[in-house]
Amino acid sequence: MNSKKAMTDKVQPVTNKGSSPAYFSCWDVKSYYDESYIVQGVSFDVREGEILALLGRNGAGKTTLLRSIARMDSPQVMHGEIWLDHKPLHSMKSHDAAMNGVALVPEDRRIIAGLTVEENLQLAQIAPPIGWSIERLYEHFPRLAERRNQMGTTLSGGEQQMLAVARALARDIKLLLLDEPYEGLAPVIVQEIASIVDSIKKQGITTIIVEQNAVAALRLADRAIILDMGNIVFDGTADEVLANEELRHEYLAI
Repeated sequence: MNSKKAMTDKVQPVTNKGSSPAYFSCWDVKSYYDESYIVQGVSFDVREGEILALLGRNGAGKTTLLRSIARMDSPQVMHGEIWLDHKPLHSMKSHDAAMNGVALVPEDRRIIAGLTVEENLQLAQIAPPIGWSIERLYEHFPRLAERRNQMGTTLSGGEQQMLAVARALARDIKLLLLDEPYEGLAPVIVQEIASIVDSIKKQGITTIIVEQNAVAALRLADRAIILDMGNIVFDGTADEVLANEELRHEYLAI
């Protein structure tokens, strides 16, 4: 059986352009760095409260796509449309996308030096907070509550990841973008971060997770998209990927 054809047959059709968009939609998104064509016409929908694992080998275009969604300065050029809750992210700058509910937690976490855990959260929080007060954040992140007066950059790697996610939630977001949240973390901490993300899902927040630890991401996710050379080669359930050894080997090297 031709594995790539079988995988392509499983790709779900995107919402037709011109119709009412899904809660989150990408329509024919293309992203470039200088003359490098990284994301090559990607289209998909995500339901509200869904966790989507965005997978693929290094260089497949995963982080570029996240940065396009968050409207970051790079990539320098992007074509296509990106919609969140019926609002056109593709016409916004990064700060406007953030004000409309998009939060990207980058791989390096970017904890602000010289500030305590609580000060990092306070700096990110909108005023007045709508849904995520500092105390509510501490309920979801009890380890941060224990370290509220500790400098954020002195936390362990797992605790810094918790702080980065909590800081994103402090802005009352709609869409959480996680870039390699398990990078460098021990398995027990990976499980703890996964539990936190799952609890966030129960609050109705939509999440897209890019992760090299594909098995851990798939166990958490509802759906999975696999990119290869900037194109979608699979769009289906996470369970389908976990059950398909040929697919995992060809595109995820697992």
